[in-house]
Amino acid sequence: MRTTRGGVSPMMIGRDHELRQLTRLAASPRPQVVIVAGEPGIGKTRLIQELLAALPPRTVTLVGHAEPGSLARPYEVLLDAVDAAEPGRVEEAALRELADPTRSPVERLHTGLSILAALVGEAPSVIVFEDLHWADSESAALFERLADQPGRRLLIGTYRPDEVTNRQPIAALLGRLERRHPVTNVRLGRLSEAQTAALLAAATGRPAPFRVVAALHQRTGGNPFFLEELVRGHADEDLDTLCERPLPWSLAEVLRGQVEDLDPRCRRVVEAAAILGYRVPFDLLAGVTGTGEEELIGVLRELVARGVLTESGEDEFSFRHALVREALAEPMLGRQRRRLHEAALDALLAAPDAVRADPAMVAYHAHRAGRYDDLVAAARRGAALYLSIGSAYQALQLAELGLEEVGDDAELLGAAARAAWLAGLTDDALGYARRWRDRAPTPAERADALYLLIRLGWETDELDEMRSRTDEMRRLVDELPLGPERALAMTAVAQSAMLRDEPEESLAWSQRALELAERLDLPHARVAAQVERGSVLVDWPSTAEQGRQLLVGLVDEAEKLGEWMLAARALNNLVQGVPPVEPAEYSDQLERMRVDAERAGSESLAVAAYLQGRARLEVRDGRLDEAIAALDEGRARDRAYQRRGQRSDFHAVFLAGLCLEAGDLDRVDEIVADLRAAVAHGERAFARALPGILLHLAARRGDAAAAERLVGELRAALAEQPWRSGSQAHDLISAVLHVGLPLPDIERLAEDLLGPDIWDDYRAIVDAQLAEARAEHGPALDGYRRVAGSTVLPASVRGTAELGAARCLLALRRTAPVEGHVAAAATLLAHWRGWRTDQLDALRDRLGLEPEDGRRAVTGTAALTPREREVALLIADGLTNAELARRLYISPKTAAVHVSNILRKLGVSSRTEVPDAVRRPDRP
Repeated sequence: MRTTRGGVSPMMIGRDHELRQLTRLAASPRPQVVIVAGEPGIGKTRLIQELLAALPPRTVTLVGHAEPGSLARPYEVLLDAVDAAEPGRVEEAALRELADPTRSPVERLHTGLSILAALVGEAPSVIVFEDLHWADSESAALFERLADQPGRRLLIGTYRPDEVTNRQPIAALLGRLERRHPVTNVRLGRLSEAQTAALLAAATGRPAPFRVVAALHQRTGGNPFFLEELVRGHADEDLDTLCERPLPWSLAEVLRGQVEDLDPRCRRVVEAAAILGYRVPFDLLAGVTGTGEEELIGVLRELVARGVLTESGEDEFSFRHALVREALAEPMLGRQRRRLHEAALDALLAAPDAVRADPAMVAYHAHRAGRYDDLVAAARRGAALYLSIGSAYQALQLAELGLEEVGDDAELLGAAARAAWLAGLTDDALGYARRWRDRAPTPAERADALYLLIRLGWETDELDEMRSRTDEMRRLVDELPLGPERALAMTAVAQSAMLRDEPEESLAWSQRALELAERLDLPHARVAAQVERGSVLVDWPSTAEQGRQLLVGLVDEAEKLGEWMLAARALNNLVQGVPPVEPAEYSDQLERMRVDAERAGSESLAVAAYLQGRARLEVRDGRLDEAIAALDEGRARDRAYQRRGQRSDFHAVFLAGLCLEAGDLDRVDEIVADLRAAVAHGERAFARALPGILLHLAARRGDAAAAERLVGELRAALAEQPWRSGSQAHDLISAVLHVGLPLPDIERLAEDLLGPDIWDDYRAIVDAQLAEARAEHGPALDGYRRVAGSTVLPASVRGTAELGAARCLLALRRTAPVEGHVAAAATLLAHWRGWRTDQLDALRDRLGLEPEDGRRAVTGTAALTPREREVALLIADGLTNAELARRLYISPKTAAVHVSNILRKLGVSSRTEVPDAVRRPDRP
């Protein structure tokens, strides 16, 4: 997204790739030709404006527009560009020659080229011909000749493909260009639903509810112009009202203009199609309008040729723009619309295959025709059908349509609750699930409702409700019949315990469910119980391999049973745990998870968990920027929607950690501000992450006083946290060693961070770091070497282990193997940046090795300023930051900054290594 000055939205949405592509072409030393295609309102002009705003100041830009009817005005596009240029740039005589009909076409073409040469000169240039579909033949010929000219020039033409016929000059021009030049074709598509959410958020300054986004995306078809026209003047109002707001008069007139000259026969068909829905089957349209097959084929062919309708499937048609349908239906009489709905419903129910008729279409027409029994029956059948095929939001819409008539229907409440949960509408899901639980006619249905309420309690951070619903489920288990209902209720209790970090209880309940499922031969319940069991086992280092093998085997079984959500959960727990040795296997599992989650209709797993999994894969392979890009994509999507609970900013904590890795500390400040705002709005889950992020940030900034205070806050938070993270332990110990906190404090912090369920390799590297800080270089070397070949640690951490081994060897005066460790670190950190690569560069320089990019940076003692050398010698004498401040008459904060800079320049990880570094030559 890029900020711009005009339009309802201050940002261009969904065109970043195209903008980068055009910017690269504009910087090329060779002439480039680009054709930008797209329907009206899709953003061609906006893209060009953004490109021009991003160009270097010395680039000359010329933009000319063709207008409707300009086919009779020679050189219209060039003349429009001249009108917009600075007065006096073009001689009047040249303009007269261009328009002189007595001169030959070739002479006038050369005049046009000379006018352009006068405007552009020898400078790099971008020349744009807008709306080539309306351009006259002379303008098309000028565009073609410009494509032949040498020089640093980007030539861009834009056009609307649907408005091109063989009679227009552009048709021949496009063919000749493709044959004679390497042309870059840019086709702008409609915005996705997520991009629609981003545009709404940018235009209104606040995230939009999912329902509003879905409704407006369907209403506008993802056309940015239509969307902005609906929002214009109403950005400060309740966004829900936009869904029902009538079309602006100007927009309605534009849309109706597409069909204003239709003959009565076509008009009758297209008006009926506008009432019949978003997708109109041929047979239904024929039945409602009473039109014969041959006649209807002719009418539809004309409507498709005009771009009003499009053939969206076999014998199925839809409006190219949904708002055209709306503009046609709006002025029709209510009685006229109701009769068409009644005719459509009768035709659907009377058809030989009425049982297979789309229930959404039946429910829609029954609702509009006022036939409510038919509506409720279709809503029940349709909600179940759409849930079974993973179309969660469609299922929700149908269930809600039925609930408008029978608000206490348990079947519809259950469908609405499940569908809202899968679609990510947690507040709606909670409301429906609570009503479902209260109105459930049987203990089995009540158990189903409780199962969902337990999961929702965790996702919304409503832990008290989660616990109370779990207790209720425990009491209900014995009331359920001895069968799948009881077994699945047991797995719900197991899942609750697993989510609340109570693994022993989870294993006990999953085992009970498994024994019951095996005794009664209940395959679905058996897979559910095993998924809960495997999800616990894969989280413990001692049982991780057992859990991995269990989950891998369950995926195939779950997919064969059609249990897509269980399969996706099993795969998600696999990719969130320790990945397999082969990255390809991890990648395959991740893609398989996304597919299964889409089949289940789970938006959270198919999008948020998938993107986080992609980031984990990139981190494992040592590609930091790619990992950050994956999280940025997920975060931009999440933040465009109005969410609460874990999904309100799902990727923020992971992203903050990667930005700390990269040294993007200002960006970490922004993320921290967002997390604090979320906590202030009741999102308690983020409060638990803040102390660690703040400590890491203070340490990387060299603020020892703040870091020392935050260590206490973190240790207090850890006392309330039942789980531990090996990566967090390594990252934080690295940071506090860097800032130079007292070693006893660091060792106490390490004890708190390293719980019993930490992977041995993470424990080993932290132990090695502490041993190195104590100048115990032999044990530290052994620890670093042990984990350098780990299959558990990501490439960046293994690179740090290689550097630690190299430093220990230098301290032990064993220089022969050092370069091998440094070379291994360089390979592992080749696509990383930040503090780890700073240590690599400093160590390479100490060894006299050329940096990877061939540019030598001044590091080691030679890089220290006189003041830093003075401070380094005092550090070597054992002075603390407070003692440095008193000795040098500076603040403790300034002393901490000096210490941080010295450690970085010397290529050491802690102040205990400074004596060796300053008392030996920089070259061994």
